[in-house]
Amino acid sequence: MSTIHVLERQTWSPAWSSHYPQHQRWYELCDLFGMYMVDEANIETHGFFDYPNYKHPTQESCWAASMLDRVVGMVERDKNHACIIVWSIGNEASYGPNHAALSGWVREKDASRLVHYEGGGSRTSSTDIVCPMYARVSQIVEIAKDPTEQRPVILCEYSHAMGNSNGNLHTYWEAIDSIFGLQGGFIWDWADQGLLKEVCGKMRWAYGGDFGDTPNDLNFCLNGVIFPDRSPHPALHEVKFLYQPIKVSFNEGIIKITNMHFFDTTQALEFNWVLHGDGCELGSGILPLLVIEAQRSHETKWESGPWFSAWTSSSAAEIYLTITAKLLNSTRWANSGHLISSTQVLLPSRRNVVPHIIKSTDATLLCEVVDDIIKVGQKDWWELKFNKQTGGIEGWKVNGVSIMNKGIYPCFWRAPTDNDKGGGPLSYLSRWKAANLDKVIFVNESCSVESTNSHEVKISATYHGIAKPEEKTPSNAGTSNILFKVGMALLIYGSGDVVLECNVNPCPDLPPLPRVGVEFQLDSTVDQVKWYGRGPFECYPDRKSAAHLSIYELSVGEMHVPYVVPGECSGRADVRWVTFENKDGVGLYASTYGESPPMQMNASYYSTSELDRTTHNEDLRKSENIEVHLDHKHMGLGGDDSWSPCVHDEYLVPPVPYSFAIRLFPKTAATTGYDIYKSQFSEE
Repeated sequence: MSTIHVLERQTWSPAWSSHYPQHQRWYELCDLFGMYMVDEANIETHGFFDYPNYKHPTQESCWAASMLDRVVGMVERDKNHACIIVWSIGNEASYGPNHAALSGWVREKDASRLVHYEGGGSRTSSTDIVCPMYARVSQIVEIAKDPTEQRPVILCEYSHAMGNSNGNLHTYWEAIDSIFGLQGGFIWDWADQGLLKEVCGKMRWAYGGDFGDTPNDLNFCLNGVIFPDRSPHPALHEVKFLYQPIKVSFNEGIIKITNMHFFDTTQALEFNWVLHGDGCELGSGILPLLVIEAQRSHETKWESGPWFSAWTSSSAAEIYLTITAKLLNSTRWANSGHLISSTQVLLPSRRNVVPHIIKSTDATLLCEVVDDIIKVGQKDWWELKFNKQTGGIEGWKVNGVSIMNKGIYPCFWRAPTDNDKGGGPLSYLSRWKAANLDKVIFVNESCSVESTNSHEVKISATYHGIAKPEEKTPSNAGTSNILFKVGMALLIYGSGDVVLECNVNPCPDLPPLPRVGVEFQLDSTVDQVKWYGRGPFECYPDRKSAAHLSIYELSVGEMHVPYVVPGECSGRADVRWVTFENKDGVGLYASTYGESPPMQMNASYYSTSELDRTTHNEDLRKSENIEVHLDHKHMGLGGDDSWSPCVHDEYLVPPVPYSFAIRLFPKTAATTGYDIYKSQFSEE
């Protein structure tokens, strides 16, 4: 029952009984709740693919009766369940005369339902659906546009949900929603299939090999959009958004609301709107609409909407309108007020707001240089300590409180995800390791201090990123293996502003990079994170459609996503600004600066190396500090499958020069991140 409820609440109507018929009670519940089911016969001979000299049973007449017995048993048992709309005659069992016989028997027995079978290239005469498995977007588009093909295209498996995955899903649905003949697909799969096991007095999710079992498939059973305890992966939000039955668009001044349902009107829904300016709520209310019939749309000029008065009074640089649809009344599967759909669109801004250059103030900077240590700050407010030898910050205090303990250094590595590992020697991880990206250390080649006056200080450092030598120290490692040349400058102003300018030059022979950004270590007490960007849940460049832009606040612990097998996680996309604060509101502000685009942001108690080291979330060890990443570029997650490198080209990070700037500011309890952010802009 809980599975049915979760599926319905995500507006998922179809489900696949892969790869064998299910318990009768499941079908009864699907009948009751109006689910669409693909019932699949227990016929799979996957193992034969490893032995090409042996024929699959479907090609052997001696197996025909046994295969037919399984299909007949399924159809005769389940034929009276209204939920079943498709009979599947097996999975990954090659193709041959026996399957042709199975489809013939089913069609003669039950002409009211479709027959499915993917084997043999997904387009044989034994299937009524073109049903490719893990086909790419370009491939399904090509099939749908084939004038000789009249059957619908439905992916029987796609978007492999292994760990931090399901990137690129929006590209599938852009095609599905716009091209006739493309009707959707079935994500593989629903739930991580981990088992609880007690280890050293603590419970954990166990998988292949954790029980002393050999051979095993390790964590290949962990590929769902929900955890084993049925709590959601962040990717589930993306799936719900792309599947939502109410679509909202804004083009050429027209707000268009479309009811994608084929049978239901919007009579059971209540529509609401909320307007945000630079992340702050400007207004909200009920959106009065006439009932929208199935497969129909309602259009209105955006200036005539109830949000227009709030828009006219705003001077925000970015104004977003969010339209939601919620249940008016409780149903079998959800209470009244349950969110059915939510879409955010960008409205025009009333003013041209452009970044301005920070200028010196009359505030005097205190600058002290003792040997290799540079201290810059303002009495009783903040103090920054920089080490010329390492080229990094050794400490940053605000109101006498330690905020940053170490930083700011370039970073190009991430803890590998399951998708990063897929593909053997061609995988991203294999290529990264072959290029020694997992061993890069940064050597300070030069550091200079320029104190132009008592109101400005500039500290410049040049780093060489080299592969960490096995038995040599960085000082005698040489320069023959330089992978990155990075120039970083700190421009420190009397206003308290610190502008970090970064110029990155990677070796052009490197593979696509995991990330391009900076990292630093915050004190563990600075554990409250507030940001203006996408959220509130984890999101990445190729999986962020569902994550609306707003101002969110979470603790560092709450940001962590406990994937059963740790890896890169907890990121937030398109971050304009972020503050890291302690319980007293003292901390650090960071934002993009100048023409730099929004950042990918991450804050975690677990270092990148720790996330890479462990194989179970329960084994992660918290570090003494909080590791923060602010990325100018971050590679996508991928997810078309998990056994080949398939991040789409537009979400790769090529090894080319990059330049970006970040504004930092010492935050006190008297200031907010929003106020600091607004001070960065001027109106034309």
